Amino acid sequence: MTAVTTTAPAGTRRRTPVATGQLAGTWPLLRLALRRDRIMLPIWVLALGGTFSSIGSSIAALYDTSAQRAELAASMNGNSSLRAMYGPVFDDSVGGLVSWRMAAFGAVLAAVMSLIVVIRHTREEEETGRQEMLSSAMVGRRAPLTAALLTAVIANTALALVIAAGLAGSGAGGAGAVALALAVAGTGVLFACTAAIAAQFTESARLAKGLTAAVIGAAFVLKAAGDSAADDGSSLMTWLSPIGWAENVRAYADERWWVLLVLAAAVAVQAVLAYTLAGRRDVGMSFLATRPGPAQGRITTAFGLALRLQRGALTGWTLSFAVIGVAFGGLADGAADLVGDNEKTREIFERMGGQDGLTDAFLATMVSVLGMVAALYIVASVLRLHGEETAGRAEPVLAGGVGRTGWAAGHLVVAFGGAALLMAVGGLGLAAGYGHELPAVLGASLVQLPAIWLLGGVTVLLYGAFPKAAVAAWGIAGICLALGWLGPAVNMPQAVMDVSPFTHLPKLPGGTGMEWGPVLILTAVAAVLVGAGVGALRRRDVLT
Repeated sequence: MTAVTTTAPAGTRRRTPVATGQLAGTWPLLRLALRRDRIMLPIWVLALGGTFSSIGSSIAALYDTSAQRAELAASMNGNSSLRAMYGPVFDDSVGGLVSWRMAAFGAVLAAVMSLIVVIRHTREEEETGRQEMLSSAMVGRRAPLTAALLTAVIANTALALVIAAGLAGSGAGGAGAVALALAVAGTGVLFACTAAIAAQFTESARLAKGLTAAVIGAAFVLKAAGDSAADDGSSLMTWLSPIGWAENVRAYADERWWVLLVLAAAVAVQAVLAYTLAGRRDVGMSFLATRPGPAQGRITTAFGLALRLQRGALTGWTLSFAVIGVAFGGLADGAADLVGDNEKTREIFERMGGQDGLTDAFLATMVSVLGMVAALYIVASVLRLHGEETAGRAEPVLAGGVGRTGWAAGHLVVAFGGAALLMAVGGLGLAAGYGHELPAVLGASLVQLPAIWLLGGVTVLLYGAFPKAAVAAWGIAGICLALGWLGPAVNMPQAVMDVSPFTHLPKLPGGTGMEWGPVLILTAVAAVLVGAGVGALRRRDVLT
C-alpha cells in the first residue's frame, strides 16, 4: 500500500483538531462497547444494586427495633475480627447497617465490574488484533481508552441509580442512600482508571486483570487491617485504601461529602496518567515487555504447558484462599456476637449451614462461601482454553503432535485439580483461624468439590459444544453465588434454591452428618458433562 502525503499551502500552519485526532471514533467505539456488553452490564448492575435493597429489607425484618440494632452495632464495633471483615458501624439505623454491611463489599464488586469492562475494551482488543484493524480506520490513539472508561462510567452511574432507588424503596432512602451509592460507584470508576493504567503496562489481558485485582485485594487488606486497629475508621491504613474512603463517607451518619472529592481527585490523577501512557506506546505494545522463556524449555507435555500458563493465577488464588480461610476462621468464635439473641438471624445461619450448633452452622456457611468462590476459579481456568483458542495460540499447538483431547486435558487437570487445592488450602486456613476441628473443617471444605466440579463440567460442555456462548458459564456461576448468598437471607423457595448444586451438599461440619448419595451423584454428573464437552470439542472446527 502506498502512503499518500498531503502538503499544506505555503505560509499556512496545518492543524489537527483533537476531535479528529486523538479522540476520533470515540462515539462509535462507545456504542460498540455498550452493544457488546448489553447483557453482561445489566446483570452486574441489577444483581449488585439489588443486593443493597435486599440487605436493607432483611435487616429491617431481622432487627425491627432500635434496641436490637443498637445491640448489633455495639457487638460489631467491639469485635476486631468482624470490624476487619465488614468495617465499623457508624449508625445503628437500617440504612447505617446496610452501609456497614455493603459499603466495602459493594465497592470491591463495583471495582471488579469496572476492571472487567476496561480490560475487555482495551487490552483484550489489542491482544486479539481487533484494535489494530480498527485503528487502520479513522480511530484516534486515545479513542479506545476513552470509550472503555466511558462505558465503565455509564455502568457505575447506572449502579448508583439502582442502589439509591433500591434503598429508597426499602425504606432507607434520603441523603444516606445517595452518599452510599456515590461512594460505591466512585470506587468503581477509580479502579476503572487503575485497570486502564494496568492495560498500558502489560501485553496480556489476563495479566492486566490480575494486576488490577491484586491492587483491589491490597486495598481491601489495608482497609481490614485499619478497621481491626480502630473502631471509628480513623486508622491511617484505612485512609490509605480507596475502599476505606468509601467506608469513611459514613452514609447515614452525618455524611462526609468531602471524601467523595478525594475519590474524584484520585480518579482525575489516574485518568491523566492512563491517557499519558496510552499516548506513548504503540498498539499491542506495553511498557513492561514479556520476558522470553528459557531457550531449552522443560515443557514437554500439554499439562506442563497448561500449568506454565496458569501457574500465576493459581498461585494468586491459593494465597487468597489461605488468607480468607484464616480470616473466616477467626470470626467463628465471634459468631455468637454476630447473632446475639436474634432468632431470625440464627435461622438464616442454620438454613445456610445446618442446625447443629451456631458455631458449626457458621463454619459450614463459610465453607460454602469458599466453595462458591472456588467455582469462579474453575470457570476462569476452564475458559482459558477458549482464550487460547480465540487468540490463535491453540492452533500451532494442535498442529504438532498434541491432540485436542490431550491439549484440553492439560488445562482441565489444572482447573479441576486447582479447585481441589484451593478448597484444601481454604479448609486448612479456616481450621487454623478457628483453632479447632481440623479434620472436620478440612473434610467439610473438600465436600464442596462435587458442586464446584459440576459447574466446571457445565463450562467444559459450553466451551466444547457452544464456544461462542462459553462466557455464559460466568452467569451460571453468578446465579449459584447469588442463590447461596441471598437465598437464605430472603427465605427463597426451596425449588429455586435447588437450582444451585451447592444446595444439595451435606451441611458440614455438624448438620445431619455425611451423606454420600448427593456427593456421588454430583460427581458423576460432572464427569458426564466433562466427557460430553471434550467429545464436542473433538468434533468441531477450531475457532479463528
